[in-house]
Amino acid sequence: MKKKIIAIFIVIMCIFGSLAIYATTTNTQSDLSSDSTVNLIKIKERELKTLEDYQDSYGNDTYGLAAYVLNIIRIYSIPFGFVGIAISGIYRYVIGIRKLDVRDKGFGAMIGIITVMVICQVLPLVFAIVVKGWRG
Repeated sequence: MKKKIIAIFIVIMCIFGSLAIYATTTNTQSDLSSDSTVNLIKIKERELKTLEDYQDSYGNDTYGLAAYVLNIIRIYSIPFGFVGIAISGIYRYVIGIRKLDVRDKGFGAMIGIITVMVICQVLPLVFAIVVKGWRG
């Protein structure tokens, strides 16, 4: 029964997901590639400038790089944490209604994800306090 539903769903998605794409010969491809190259160069320069600012702020290349990486981890831990919480919530509250071992697994995963997310949020602050405050 499940295999039939999945097969029907895939066929429907293939039918509704197909679009007609018409090719034209214009010079927009070269414009797009040059714009994307310029954008990539701007992003690279901006990130290098941010890294240099961290290195100047901490007074050391190693400490600046560590602070830069911790800041990036802090930024990206939020969306990954929310996705993990959503997935573990599905395991706990949807699948766990029928299977108690999966329910406990979802709860453990949720606690672990929240703990890692809090650590990723607090670690840059602790690093800045230790390096800037105690080091001088």
